[in-house]
Amino acid sequence: MVQRIVLGIAGGTGSGKTTLAKGIKNTLGENAVLLCHDFYYNKNDDMPYEDRCRLNYDHPDSLETDLLIRHLKKLKDGESIERPVYSFVTHTRLDETIEVRPAKVIIIEGVLLFENPELRDVMDIKVYVDTDSDIRLARRIERDVNERGRSLKSVLEQYINTVKPMHDRFVEPSRKYADVIIPEGGYNQVVLSMITDRLKSFLG
Repeated sequence: MVQRIVLGIAGGTGSGKTTLAKGIKNTLGENAVLLCHDFYYNKNDDMPYEDRCRLNYDHPDSLETDLLIRHLKKLKDGESIERPVYSFVTHTRLDETIEVRPAKVIIIEGVLLFENPELRDVMDIKVYVDTDSDIRLARRIERDVNERGRSLKSVLEQYINTVKPMHDRFVEPSRKYADVIIPEGGYNQVVLSMITDRLKSFLG
């Protein structure tokens, strides 16, 4: 059986974990696949749009983590998966799915990755990205306004009401489970090179 490794990258919103994950994926090419915990937000298609807008998307219960765990185990066993496609505009999943084929390195990134014990157990390497809260907020505003069609007011309200409280309750405490804590995520080129070099040695 082909040996596969699962690399988990967690950290607060806007920490640079997605940039780091994409940097590793781009360096390793076809030897790696990348999944985001965000793909696995609950459908909530039985609720009106207005009610979906008011949900707390920063709580672990907002995600179908059990499905992600099953998908990671299948990929690790060499099986393909059909991963969900989530719309941040409508706050629900689309009907379509995307096939993800297994690779030797399976990268998963997300804010709440290390909060769930069973999910942690699937990972072989756990990296926590530690970035100043002011920088993280600025990056989140830029992303949500430019990429997700959100208003500045709604982004700030969500940050104050759910993002920061849930970060303090779930995300920050989960850093203790990391094997490595790094600053600035994918913007830290030295760390990016170190991690990719280590994974390349695993690939042989």
